[in-house]
Amino acid sequence: MEVRKRRTKMDYAQFMEKVSGMFAEAEEIRVVQDNLNTHTYGSFYENFDAEKARILKNRFEFHYTPKKASWLNMAEIELSALTRQCLDRRIGDMETLESETKAWEQKRNEQKIMIQWRSTTNNAREKLKRHYEAVRN
Repeated sequence: MEVRKRRTKMDYAQFMEKVSGMFAEAEEIRVVQDNLNTHTYGSFYENFDAEKARILKNRFEFHYTPKKASWLNMAEIELSALTRQCLDRRIGDMETLESETKAWEQKRNEQKIMIQWRSTTNNAREKLKRHYEAVRN
């Protein structure tokens, strides 16, 4: 987790470069993310030279959450928990915000919090079948 003042393509590219370093031994890193306009390989090319951008692009495999099915998005569930459990008050400066969110993340990881799905694969397929039809056509 990282706290930044903005969510620009440069912020995203720099963060993903950091993630790449954190998993240096991995051949490929799979990333599940939402459809924010900064969450593209193009962010690498706009902020790094072509060689570095190509290396980063080849390290990541992006998977996007469905635009019409945000209930599938585990990241949204985690962000909701973060908001309720940690960000439910005014935090006056970036240093405190970063310290508080890192402490929350560490505690959450130590507790090995799991998301308990209430939906089954069959329920999801039924609910989203009109989208599957559009993909086939």
